[in-house]
Amino acid sequence: MIKLFVTDLDGCISYPFRTPKWETVNIIRELNLKSRVDENIPPLTICTGRPYPYAEAVAQWLDVRIPFVFESAALYIWEGNKIETALESHDGALEPIRKMKQWLKELLPSFPIAQLEFAKMMDAGIVCPDLETVKAIHERIREKVSVDFPDLEIHTTDVSVNVLMPGNNKLQGMKLLANKLGISLDEIAYIGDTSGDIPALKNVKLAYSPKNAIRAVKECTHTFESETTDAVLEAYQQIIELNREHSAKSSAV
Repeated sequence: MIKLFVTDLDGCISYPFRTPKWETVNIIRELNLKSRVDENIPPLTICTGRPYPYAEAVAQWLDVRIPFVFESAALYIWEGNKIETALESHDGALEPIRKMKQWLKELLPSFPIAQLEFAKMMDAGIVCPDLETVKAIHERIREKVSVDFPDLEIHTTDVSVNVLMPGNNKLQGMKLLANKLGISLDEIAYIGDTSGDIPALKNVKLAYSPKNAIRAVKECTHTFESETTDAVLEAYQQIIELNREHSAKSSAV
């Protein structure tokens, strides 16, 4: 029985830098609302590498009222307006990330179309609407990390590059989420599309991806023929049907 459906944002709920497909978003939202009265419909939440303000805004679109994950491994809890992470709390814990942010500030004037994700707290990231620029920045970041910070993780999308503390990825975020909700990873379904999603996708019960996902993601997931928002809706509907089949079999025993 799947007790939670988790979606990535960019490349799943919507394409970045484009207007969302509101009709489909609204259907997904309605299913999430129905999860409160139908045990076969798992509630919906978010796991994204994007910063808190963006994730919180999309959570409002979808009427998410359970904890969600931002910056890959930070858990936002509505009750009490709290944030939980697995990082050490001492002052030097994020020093490699602070140094990367400073280096990125010095690098980005060479790429005027790109911006630092200033709202980020736990990782260093850039966003840019041009894929070729993202690829060029990724290569520069990869060179820097390999020399000065070999333990850090790098994840990239079509519009961003993110540098994370080792292990502070979406699998960690999913573990925090599961622990907070009192469920196991074996009761979670997740849909993602890029390299940053892979650690989580490989460890949940049901792993999905949209048609626009990268090849490495498709190799470890069930991939839909539809893209982004439509694929998220298809995944949600499939999960609900599987849960109903499971309930029917349990009732028949």
